Amino acid sequence: MEFLLDPNPTDAQAPGAPPGELIKDATVESFTADVIEKSVEVPVIVDFWAPWCGPCKQLGPTLEKLVRQAGGLVRLVKVNIDENQALATQMRIQSIPAVFAFQGGRPVDGFIGAQPESQIKSFVDRLLGGAKPPLEQALDAARQTLEAGDHPAATALYSEILNHEPGHASATAGLLRCLVASGDLDGARHFADAFTAALRADTEIAAALSALELAEAGEASTGSTAEFQRRVEADANDHAARFDLAMALYGDADDEAAIETLLELLRRDRAWNDEAARKQLIKIFDSLGATHPHTLAGRKGLSSILFS
Repeated sequence: MEFLLDPNPTDAQAPGAPPGELIKDATVESFTADVIEKSVEVPVIVDFWAPWCGPCKQLGPTLEKLVRQAGGLVRLVKVNIDENQALATQMRIQSIPAVFAFQGGRPVDGFIGAQPESQIKSFVDRLLGGAKPPLEQALDAARQTLEAGDHPAATALYSEILNHEPGHASATAGLLRCLVASGDLDGARHFADAFTAALRADTEIAAALSALELAEAGEASTGSTAEFQRRVEADANDHAARFDLAMALYGDADDEAAIETLLELLRRDRAWNDEAARKQLIKIFDSLGATHPHTLAGRKGLSSILFS
């Protein structure tokens, strides 16, 4: 998969480009070649900015990061309006930052002012027209490899991505899931303990951390699924045994049965052990993801119990 993340591809390689070609400073003299003519080949984003503009300093690095991640599928041209006032006047720039996208030699999209990274990414994605940047291709490959159960290969792919994009949230979450899935809980915990507060706030990271916490809880429980099942059958109100049964089932990768077991515990005693069943259900839902069928069914069951 290294070809997907080659940091120094050449113009002859598609879709890569030398780093210096991806992001350029433009002048009046170079604007036609760097923007108008180049946009016939590849979308070009033009960022009108100035050194004294605070929002420009926020927007610029995000634009540059997303353009680099696009791996040559889009270019960025930066225009300092203090040094290119005639060009700013020609483009009728009245406030900055002002961002325009050119395709086929003409402007096709744009926005004014600093924007959240999610909106800037949507702006870039529209220009790509469905084409996936190398980074996203690599993430897809790593995700599919993990889902196929090839943990060593998925670990290698996520590690490669992080070598090129340190701190990338999706790759970080993926690598943590690899460690958990392979049973290396000590390694996973050591890895997770180094996460910054910003990383922990990411939804994918939070879901992966939930998976780790669930795995740790399952490992800490003593006894087998069959043993807990016998205890529950002997005393239907042995809530501790039912809770441990749910954790054992989850540890056996039977998350559907684990969810139903916790729902049954909630039906019998919502408040048991400081709402442990509800809290554990939320962790399982986070771990599986909001769109997983077991999450959707489990949340429906949880709502039915809580609001009945």
